[in-house]
Amino acid sequence: MFTSVLMIEKALTSADVEFVTTLHGDEQVGFHVLLQPRGDQADRLLRAIDDVALGELDDAVREGETPEGREAQSVGERALEVSLTALRASGAQADGRLIEDHPLDELKSVVMETGADEVIVLTDPHYVEEFFLRDWASRARHKVGVPVLKLFSHSKA
Repeated sequence: MFTSVLMIEKALTSADVEFVTTLHGDEQVGFHVLLQPRGDQADRLLRAIDDVALGELDDAVREGETPEGREAQSVGERALEVSLTALRASGAQADGRLIEDHPLDELKSVVMETGADEVIVLTDPHYVEEFFLRDWASRARHKVGVPVLKLFSHSKA
């Protein structure tokens, strides 16, 4: 079985599930999902800049409404459960957990514990972080010792 650690920041859409579960053709894949809610990952200014860069001005205005702290954790728990259920329904094995702090330290630990074959980072674009190579995928490439694939979410959850 091929083992992937999947880092996400929101619930997977059906298009996302189909995309990640078909990356390796007919090979059986098991996923270890790590979800850090977007509200805990970046400050509001960076999120607003990303929204503006994507032409999503309405989203930039609403960045102040993005849940943070305990509220983000509750939203994250629901998003994780939805994602795990969707992966399992597609026939994949899946388990997961929320990440509260230090996502790359947690990622490295999970890769080592599970003997993962790869890491897939599936998020919305984060142009500021990506430009400065501070996004999850860029930083993980120097830390985890397995291939890291950066994918963009197909649509809003």
